[in-house]
Amino acid sequence: MEKTLYDTVIVGGGHNGLTAAAYLARAGKSVAVLERDDHFGGAAVSAAAFKGVDARLSRYSYLVSLLPQRIIQELNLDIALARRRYSSYTPDPEKPEKGLLIDGGDSHASRESFENVGAGADFDALEGFYADTGKLAQALFPTVCEPLPSRSEARALVADDKLWNSFIENPLDQVITERLTHDLVRGMVSTDALIGTFTSLDDPSLDANRCFLYHVIGNGTGLWDIPLGGMGSVSRELERAAREAGAVLLPSAEVTAISDDGEVRFRRDGSEHVFQGRRILANVSPWVLQDLLGVPSPQEVARPEGAQIKVNLLLKRLPKLRDATVTPEAAFGGTFHINERYQQLADAHRAATDGQIPSPLPCEIYCHSLTDPSILSGELAAAGAHTLTVFGLHTPDRLVTEENNHVMRAKLQAAVLESLNSVLAEPIEDLLLTDADGNPCVEAKTTLDLEHALNMSGGNIFHGKLQWPFLEDDEPRASPAERWGVATGYPNIFLCGAGARRGGGVSGLGGHNAAMAVLEDLQDETVS
Repeated sequence: MEKTLYDTVIVGGGHNGLTAAAYLARAGKSVAVLERDDHFGGAAVSAAAFKGVDARLSRYSYLVSLLPQRIIQELNLDIALARRRYSSYTPDPEKPEKGLLIDGGDSHASRESFENVGAGADFDALEGFYADTGKLAQALFPTVCEPLPSRSEARALVADDKLWNSFIENPLDQVITERLTHDLVRGMVSTDALIGTFTSLDDPSLDANRCFLYHVIGNGTGLWDIPLGGMGSVSRELERAAREAGAVLLPSAEVTAISDDGEVRFRRDGSEHVFQGRRILANVSPWVLQDLLGVPSPQEVARPEGAQIKVNLLLKRLPKLRDATVTPEAAFGGTFHINERYQQLADAHRAATDGQIPSPLPCEIYCHSLTDPSILSGELAAAGAHTLTVFGLHTPDRLVTEENNHVMRAKLQAAVLESLNSVLAEPIEDLLLTDADGNPCVEAKTTLDLEHALNMSGGNIFHGKLQWPFLEDDEPRASPAERWGVATGYPNIFLCGAGARRGGGVSGLGGHNAAMAVLEDLQDETVS
């Protein structure tokens, strides 16, 4: 079978694969991107989720924080990100007629809200807490588009041993409980350490610390923004940049095998094809890569496990709250935390560890359409319709199997709606719009659904355990792949997706760093 030769073959056309393709093609390298779906973007897409309803939901990924302005500028991407005025609203599960509203436009109102729920002492403490995470962000985020620093170098950049020890060396529960006193405030802060990560805050593995760090360092601020036009607007711009630079993008191309000498076999249009690449970039999970290589994963390496249930809803209008002091527009204008007191999060983790769906289920909600009504048709927007995205925590992949997925999806969706209803003044079910067939506009995505739709092993949105954005002092850094955090153990194959060190989220970092490693590696090869 004839082989088509490329400098780089990229397996997977998610946003990281597109980022890598754009950089490499702009550098004059021949690049081919193979995507098994009929479109590009992976999890960073917008979709009409409900039949006959003109609403383009960010179906999987929904917020942007870690995408560096540097990548946007270097690739000349026309991407608009909107800042939300409200940071969060957290009703008190014990007294849902009261809640904690953090208003980025009115510090006095935020302080009053803290006092109203009995957390007045934590207002200044929380500002100090986030001032410290801001120092971490300003020190570490500038390194994410550069070769990895060592642990010692990263510590020197932070230049504050107490700060470093609090967030990097010791379990996160210590700094949270030492500096914050109110269970509601502690829980609100803790969720950034648990999204998509099945762990506890006191776990010595520090999985929670790493998850938290990536949630608070984005662009040196840790703020999470809404992509105008939906998440698909990000991937469309990256696709445009890659195509205009000369990359070959092939949809509906299912890769079936990769060899360590750069051969990539795939099926397209009913035929078998072979591409040969000087370098292969794997924009798939490391677990999937091992399968494509025909190499079993080492027994000591656990299969990735996601830990979330995603539910998308389309409503006639925003629901009324039990808290009459806060408007729905303010409450849903930021991140809406539900049943996420500190103790509730710990109880939920224990329940899920025992194989149970937590009750109540900790959840958080994002309302894209409040900040960006362009994702709705003019008719829907004029009628007051809104989208809600609910992200349920502590629902690990181990709860779901091929045999029970349909049943578990329904149970998890019911748990999400029950949790939401516990803080609303009216049932959320009464507000759901219906699709062209008369079905309620609500869809749930289990971890197994994510695996089926996105080839995301175990439904893990990070493709595995997150790693520190630095190398240990004794880790190898001789090769470009090692220095950029994209090594696989195969000299010609690099990771370029969420499984790369500093991967995860809609950031483009996996793609950028893999491209930089390839360019450096090919340059070294030419020189030698």
